[in-house]
Amino acid sequence: LRVSPHVLGHSKAHVGRVVAELVRAAKAQGLQPGPLALSLRGDFVRIGSAYEQHKVRSPDCFDILVPLRLPPYLEPQPRCAHGLRPRGAFVCGLRAREGWSRRCRPFAEGFCVELQGRSHLSSALVLRWFQGHLQRCLGAVRYRLQERCRVSLSACPGHPPTLHILPCSDYVCCHISMAVRLIPAIPLGDALYLTALPPQSPQGPPVPDALWGLNASRQEQRMLGWLKEQAPASSCHLKCLQILKGLRDLRGQGLEEPFCSQWGRVLSSYVLKTALFSVLLQGPLEAWDERFLVERLEDLVLYLRDCLRKQVLMDFFLGNTSIPEAVVLPRFLKEATPVNLLSAFDRPTLDLVAFQLISTWIQAPHIIRMYSSPRYLRPVPAP
Repeated sequence: LRVSPHVLGHSKAHVGRVVAELVRAAKAQGLQPGPLALSLRGDFVRIGSAYEQHKVRSPDCFDILVPLRLPPYLEPQPRCAHGLRPRGAFVCGLRAREGWSRRCRPFAEGFCVELQGRSHLSSALVLRWFQGHLQRCLGAVRYRLQERCRVSLSACPGHPPTLHILPCSDYVCCHISMAVRLIPAIPLGDALYLTALPPQSPQGPPVPDALWGLNASRQEQRMLGWLKEQAPASSCHLKCLQILKGLRDLRGQGLEEPFCSQWGRVLSSYVLKTALFSVLLQGPLEAWDERFLVERLEDLVLYLRDCLRKQVLMDFFLGNTSIPEAVVLPRFLKEATPVNLLSAFDRPTLDLVAFQLISTWIQAPHIIRMYSSPRYLRPVPAP
């Protein structure tokens, strides 16, 4: 599971340089945005396991938030999308600072859709614009970077575009291709962002174009930073998260569809991280010293099993009043409606995942021996 810090460090540095070039070129192209007036803010935010010290298996997949800038006369007004699936989704209305006027109309026609009788910013239209805007700017980046690497951009409908980077010559000592998911984000202030929701599974209902997800990655990073300060220097909490993610992936090698996909969605990395935060705050952090790794890992597995059986695992940041005061949260998060991360799954699925989770923990040595051989390892998918 371990990722070489040396390789990961070089990969992150190279990704940062290439993304900075692309964002700079895209911002320059958007300085005269025309009547639609959507543009890039010019910065980017590194998120995900590669930047939180719990990445597993491969150093070649990264997530980057790319903040967008609305027209100067419009402000986002997010609110919880009550009564709409999936739970925890948001809609984003727009407020004109000087009242709606003729100059607001082109933007509304290009980026807004009607939902429940009101006009809202469309995540699908924003994502489509973002993909096209980056693709148009790629030529300038290719020319500047051609001696260092080859870059290309791929897009799948409903998903953020992925930047593919292939280093050339000896510019990067570790010759690996990298995939960087570039996620367009609407800034809300206080390091909060709205991002497009991923499409539902083929069996699920389609996600309305007006729905957004709330991204609190910076708050997660603050929480991890606070835990690092408070826990023992040899704390094993991140190691427990890595091992549990690894066991989930290995167990998935032996499962057949459709349960294999359900297994991965129920035990997503965000669900595992949420469970870890909850267990960490239940007891003294001194108990997470590395010599207690097996005991703490078992606590985490049993906590997850109980959540699956009860069909309840609440989002850690939305409406949570038990977060330590040292971890400053925006008022918007504190006052948000609490969200159950397991509400989208039926009882038989959650019961089966709970059974498989305990079975995986009991048989962990056997599963590691069986599925860690090269012939069983599936290629790591692009993010």
